[in-house]
Amino acid sequence: MNARENLSAASRQLMTELQSAGLRLESPHAGVASRRGGAGPSDHKAVTVDGVTIMVPVHTNTAWHSPFVAGEPDASGTSALMRGAIPIASIGFPRAPRFYGMQTLDGVPYSQIATLHGSDVLATTVLQTCVRYESRRKACRFCAIGQSLAAGRTIARKTPQQLAEVARAAVLLDGVKHMVLTTGTPPTSDRGAQILCESAFAIKAAVNLPIQAQCEPPDHDLWFERMKASGIDTLGMHLEAVTPEVRERIMPGKASVPLARYMEAFEAAVAVFGRGQVGTYILAGLGDTAEAILETSRELIGRGVYPFVVPFVPISGTPLEDHPAPTPAFMRSVLEPLGAMLRAANLRSADIKAGCGKCGACSSLSSYEV
Repeated sequence: MNARENLSAASRQLMTELQSAGLRLESPHAGVASRRGGAGPSDHKAVTVDGVTIMVPVHTNTAWHSPFVAGEPDASGTSALMRGAIPIASIGFPRAPRFYGMQTLDGVPYSQIATLHGSDVLATTVLQTCVRYESRRKACRFCAIGQSLAAGRTIARKTPQQLAEVARAAVLLDGVKHMVLTTGTPPTSDRGAQILCESAFAIKAAVNLPIQAQCEPPDHDLWFERMKASGIDTLGMHLEAVTPEVRERIMPGKASVPLARYMEAFEAAVAVFGRGQVGTYILAGLGDTAEAILETSRELIGRGVYPFVVPFVPISGTPLEDHPAPTPAFMRSVLEPLGAMLRAANLRSADIKAGCGKCGACSSLSSYEV
């Protein structure tokens, strides 16, 4: 039984509230550095609640007005969590991994190649540019993939050799258990599948590490076989929003790939990777109703796809920076019935070989599966 399965109802509720409301920090430099901009969980910090590490917003407008405050951590990294001035729990901040102190032979810090997410997953954006992001008219309104590149915190293209080197160090020095390879979408019909294959092949040649790759559905389903053969264990193809009207308003470029194509691709991918080893990210709070998210999730579960529903985080510097985060009540209205659906279907995060659903740090969903 893992730590999430032992969570009390109070701890589960606290995690859901923290991920919606965010957290103010008395000591912003505690633990692993917070992530600002870029792809993946941005404007977040890793926080441990009751033995479970989650990503909590700390740099958003919502977080700056959060009722939750983390006090100065002690020598063990433990802080008092306060709601207003009242201590309500103890939380921790994972320490920075040792591989962050290293660099490649050509002088690139390892932390610019890949970063630690949660407590034991290594993540990287192989291609830090995106054909969607380059056009203001087509860009996803929540996306900050270009921010970390502009700030010099990462590089535009991570080579297979760099990724293999960092992955091996992260396993040996910090006990990393799995890895996420995501990518901005290039102007090619494979939508990034080719560079993900090249990266995974090099990593698996260097270290035995389960890998999830993430990209838009490629034009041809044969890429799924190629991705599996390259060493990719699980696949993520992220819907973000589930209704056509929200998709067209929030991510006009990505919405050009219709929902029907996603569903076809999910079915083809599950046939290759297996039931529960294909997932999708759904951002709750962009405008989809709870009923719409649950209806789509039910369809996905029926196809063997894990719907990883996370609270939308309005990232600073994006067009949606002032968009409200979903309330804890809204998240519970989705996560509680969704957790029951996953449990009934025996489609659990613990059985995923690698990736966001397995990590679970960006959502309290897995704690509702029990």
